[in-house]
Amino acid sequence: MELIDLKVFVAIMQEGSITRAAEKLDYVQSNITTRVRKLEEELGVQLFHRSSKGVAPTEKGLVFGKYASDILLMVGEAEMAVKEPDHPSGPLTIGVVETMASTPAFIRALSEFQIKYPEVALSLVTGTSPQNYEKVLSRELDGAFFTGEFDLAQLQVAFEIREEVVLVTSVGEREKPASSEAAKAAWVVFPRGCPLRGASEDWLRDKGEAGANMIEVSTLDTMLSCVCAGIGQTLLTESAVPADEQRVRVHPVPERYRFVTTRLVSRKEQFRSKAFEAFAECIRAAAAE
Repeated sequence: MELIDLKVFVAIMQEGSITRAAEKLDYVQSNITTRVRKLEEELGVQLFHRSSKGVAPTEKGLVFGKYASDILLMVGEAEMAVKEPDHPSGPLTIGVVETMASTPAFIRALSEFQIKYPEVALSLVTGTSPQNYEKVLSRELDGAFFTGEFDLAQLQVAFEIREEVVLVTSVGEREKPASSEAAKAAWVVFPRGCPLRGASEDWLRDKGEAGANMIEVSTLDTMLSCVCAGIGQTLLTESAVPADEQRVRVHPVPERYRFVTTRLVSRKEQFRSKAFEAFAECIRAAAAE
C-alpha cells in the first residue's frame, strides 16, 4: 500500500465518482480503477458500492477512509514541520467576524503584525461564526475568530475575550428602546448563525414579538448605516460601535443577553505554524493595551 493509494481512495470518497476523482488528481481513469481494485484485493474487502450514479463507500470503506484521511493529514503536517523556516513566513489565512474586524484592538494587531512579519502573506476571510468554525475544521482556514459557544474538542484556543453586548439605536429613538413599543421596530441583523442575531430573536420571542421585521445585512458598515438612518436597531458588541459615532445611542440589555465570548482558534494538531503563533501573539498584545 502506498500513499498515492490513500490519496486516490480519499479523492473518490470526496467526489463520489471515479471519473471526477481522476480529473481532480489529473490521473487517467483506468489507473484510478486499477489502484482501487488492487487496494480491495490487498485488504480483502470491498471498499465501494458501484452503481450507474457513481460510487459510495461501504461500511468497511468508511472505516478505512477515516484512517486514510488521518494518515494523509499527519504526512502533510510532517512535511510542513520540516519545511517551515525558523521565522514566521508564508501564507496565513484567518477567518474573521464583522464585529471583530473593525475593532481598534484588531486594527492595532494587524498593523503590528504586518510591521513585524512582512514575510507572511496574510489573507483575511470574512464569514459568520458557524462558517468560520466549519472552515477551520475542514482546513480551509489556518485559524479563525468566532463568537458564541461551539464544540472546542478539536480546536486550540489561542485567544478569547468576553465582550459586552449593547442595544444600538439612532439618536432619534426613545430613551427606553427595550420597551414593548420599541421591540416592534425593525431589527438590523447579520445572516443566520450569528449569535447576536440569535440573541435578538430570543429577546423578541421572550417579549412575544417573534414576528418583528428583520432586515438582514452582511457587513457592519451597512448595519451601522441602517441604524444611523433610523431604519432599525440592532445588538452589537460594545467594541464594534465606533466611539466617535455621534448618530447612535447605546443601551444596556437584559443580563441574559449581556455578554458573548469571541475566540481565536486553530485546529488541535501537533504542528502549529510560526505565522499563526505570531498572529495570535499580536492579537493578545493588542487586547491587553
